[in-house]
Amino acid sequence: VDECEESLTGMKSPNHCSQRLETDSIHKSFKCSLCNMSFFCKSSLTKHTLVHNKEKPFVCDICNKSFSQVDFKRHMHVHKEEKPFKCSLCCKSFHQKSGLDYHVNCHSNEKPFKCSLCNLSFTQKGTLVTHIRLHTNEKPFTCSICRKSFAQKNSLNCHINVHSNEKPFKCTHCDKSFSRKAYLKKHLLQYNNKKSLNCPLCDKSFFYKTSVHRHLLRAHKNKKSYECTVCNKSFFDKYSLTIHLRIHSSEKPFKCTHCNASFTQKSSLCRHEIVHSNDKPFECSHCGKKFSAKFTYNKHLLVHSNEKQFQCSICSKSFTQKCILKNHMSVHSNEKPFKCSICNKSFSRKSYLNLHTVAHSTKKSFKCSLCNKLFSHKSSLIEHSYLHGNEKPFKCFCNASFSRKSRLDKHLLVHSDAKP
Repeated sequence: VDECEESLTGMKSPNHCSQRLETDSIHKSFKCSLCNMSFFCKSSLTKHTLVHNKEKPFVCDICNKSFSQVDFKRHMHVHKEEKPFKCSLCCKSFHQKSGLDYHVNCHSNEKPFKCSLCNLSFTQKGTLVTHIRLHTNEKPFTCSICRKSFAQKNSLNCHINVHSNEKPFKCTHCDKSFSRKAYLKKHLLQYNNKKSLNCPLCDKSFFYKTSVHRHLLRAHKNKKSYECTVCNKSFFDKYSLTIHLRIHSSEKPFKCTHCNASFTQKSSLCRHEIVHSNDKPFECSHCGKKFSAKFTYNKHLLVHSNEKQFQCSICSKSFTQKCILKNHMSVHSNEKPFKCSICNKSFSRKSYLNLHTVAHSTKKSFKCSLCNKLFSHKSSLIEHSYLHGNEKPFKCFCNASFSRKSRLDKHLLVHSDAKP
């Protein structure tokens, strides 16, 4: 028979569970009425119910935090700096048995928990759950003070120290202390002096990949050696150039297994696959619309706020999203990176190219009643009809107006001093 739950947590009772079951043939007979979990001992069930009622009667007299009995005993190891659980393979010690169990898997090459989105494998289910949040951008742990959200609970706990000015992580080499363990780890690197990441353009080395990227932007901003042969845009590394080239080639190697959608980047596919999930935990408080991912929920909120924080530096027009501003900027630069593979006509936006390609395969069924000209799209016919009248619905911020949007786009180049 398995050991009683209480003995597993390191706790002892006088009778050591008088109700302990003696044989393998008898099942766990003490069942929780709230979640159907079963236990061998009645006392284990009693302690388990504290999880549901959130009762935390045990208060730490050092930091005033409240805990259930089991968590309180574990917590006290932190203050004592006592680590009673030792790994038999490498002699590393831990405050809690769960920490030791988690660590032991590091010595094994077994990784049974596989991510269905990118095929990465993990030793622990909890690590897989946390990893999946990178794909979904889900951050379920929110700070009650500043409303900042985090993917992991321990990240939230560390963040809270910022508000309290508490710095529990102390350096053993000097008197410095830090609010987060990650900051302490970064600080400790100066003592072992192992800088493994080198800048590809100079001799500088760094502790972190993010530091290399930041250095490239600051020190080598004019040294983007990987140039696109189609639009002359430059990049720091070959990978970024490869991703960019897919815009011109329309190559989309990442295909959705649920539908026919395909994408240029794996991250875009991961975001898309959430659409096929029925789980929509993010509900808009304004209109009740639900979303499967937090980034689409945040995007939707801008509709209600009318906040347009991304402003064009040329014509001062504002937009709710950065990607819309980027699309708009092509109007001023006259850049047309999207080329039709059939007639070589170029467009400033991918959506315009998609609309245009339909013209090569679609029957022109929309006829002008005045001149009998045919069009593939109703919108093209409507725009054409303005030529017969004096209507000029496309207005510039300088009050000039035009019968066609293409003429307005051409006119806008005057304000940007760009030559068409």
